[in-house]
Amino acid sequence: MNLEQLRSFVAVAQLGNFTRAAEHLHLAQPSLSRQIAALESDLGAELFRRARSGSTLTTAGESLLPLARRMLADAESVRRELAELAGLQRGRVRLGATPTLCISLVAEVLTAFHEAYPRIELHVSEKGSLRLLDELAAGELDLALITASDVLSSDRFDVTPLLEEEVVVISSAGAPPITRRGTISLEQVASLPQILFSSTYDLRSATDAAFRAAALAPTVVLEGAEMDAVLRFVERGIGVAIVPAMVLVDRPGLRSVRLADSTLNRTISLARPAGVAPAVTTRVMEQTISDTARAFASRAGETMRLVTTQRQRRGTPS
Repeated sequence: MNLEQLRSFVAVAQLGNFTRAAEHLHLAQPSLSRQIAALESDLGAELFRRARSGSTLTTAGESLLPLARRMLADAESVRRELAELAGLQRGRVRLGATPTLCISLVAEVLTAFHEAYPRIELHVSEKGSLRLLDELAAGELDLALITASDVLSSDRFDVTPLLEEEVVVISSAGAPPITRRGTISLEQVASLPQILFSSTYDLRSATDAAFRAAALAPTVVLEGAEMDAVLRFVERGIGVAIVPAMVLVDRPGLRSVRLADSTLNRTISLARPAGVAPAVTTRVMEQTISDTARAFASRAGETMRLVTTQRQRRGTPS
């Protein structure tokens, strides 16, 4: 029994037809038939019931199928691991992150990772936290940086808190300060002309909920913008915005004031599928994220703190 025989067996089992399986594997049909016949001879059992309408698994074939899939998956895992260990010359990392993190933390993470490992293929998915967790559960991502506060106990994900971050109110550095105090209340913010994010943003949902809970109606001058556009509009003095403190790093055109309402503060966490051993490239990306988060915390001052206890907990969206 060899891997080529197992690949042929799985292809016929999935497609139910020797001709289609041969085309799928780019093999001549006689070659595929010989592989299946040799496998049946080695095992001493017929694996398929052959008919003009197609081929179906026998009882022996049904028993072999999950084992064959597992063996092929293990072989692929070994191949990938050995390739990555050979100097991280090949491989890929699929990282998901929220929009606010993509223009700040993730931009620096990917820059550092690419400079160190230029041959590793990088894929980025930019969505809200709950959508990212869905992609993680579906096997479409290796890691996800999330900010969801409603992550509940489950066995689906390993979630490691990285940073605790304040939400601040920003205005143009070229305009007079919106307050002379060190903080500003949500009630005061509601009276200022505001630029609101798209409704798909986690932060938009959180700020809308905070205003409703305080029985406040914000004064909206513009809404529906993405993060980069919001920052540019604020820089030009169109209005103010409530944003994560992280996006203020290296943006001299913006002035910020801390928000008195701490309910809008958030925790940035790194999530990955539970019970799945990460590939070497994924482990290196995790370390790059951790190092970059530490550097961000040191530059952001009091508005951002490293989570001191980084023990993993498990969770899933409600």
